[in-house]
Amino acid sequence: MNPMNRIAKFEKVSGAQFAEAWREQFDSYEGAREALSAIPLPRRATVGSAGYDFALPFDLTLQPGETAKIPTGIRARIAEGWVLMIYPRSGLGFKYRLQLNNTVGVIDSDYYHSSNEGHIFIKITNDSNEGKTLCLKAGDAFAQGVFMPFGITEDDEADGVRDGGFGSTNAK
Repeated sequence: MNPMNRIAKFEKVSGAQFAEAWREQFDSYEGAREALSAIPLPRRATVGSAGYDFALPFDLTLQPGETAKIPTGIRARIAEGWVLMIYPRSGLGFKYRLQLNNTVGVIDSDYYHSSNEGHIFIKITNDSNEGKTLCLKAGDAFAQGVFMPFGITEDDEADGVRDGGFGSTNAK
C-alpha cells in the first residue's frame, strides 16, 4: 500500500498560452508548437524522490551572471491545503550555483485558475563565482517541484481571488 497523498496533477497549458510565452522569449512563434509537444510532464526519477523534475523547452546557455525566464508549458492542479515549491535541481545548484531569482517558487492551488492558465514560469540565474558556463539541452531537467501541505491561522479570513502570478494577490 502506498501511503503517499495523491493531491495534484500536472498538465500542459494550451498551445495559445505557450505560444504567447514563447513569442515573449524569442520574438517569434516559430518552434513553439513543436517545443510544447516535446515537453514531458514533470516526473520523479525514483520512488524515493520528493521532487518532480521540470524539463527545459529549449536549449539554454547561461554565462556566469546571466538570467533566463523559462516558460515551462506546465500547470498544476493542486488540492486545497497543498502548495508546489520549486527549487533548482540540486546538482545544478551545486555545480553552477544555479538559483531561482525568487529563491523558492511558490505555486498556490488557486494559481491553476489564473487567466494565464496557471502557466508555471521559472526564472533562473547562473550565479557561478568560478566562471562556469551552464549549457543545457531541450528536455534536460533544470528545476524540481516538491508538493507540501500548509496550514492557516485559526483567525484567518482571507477572501481574495487570484488572477495571475508574481505579485498578483497584491498582498502587503
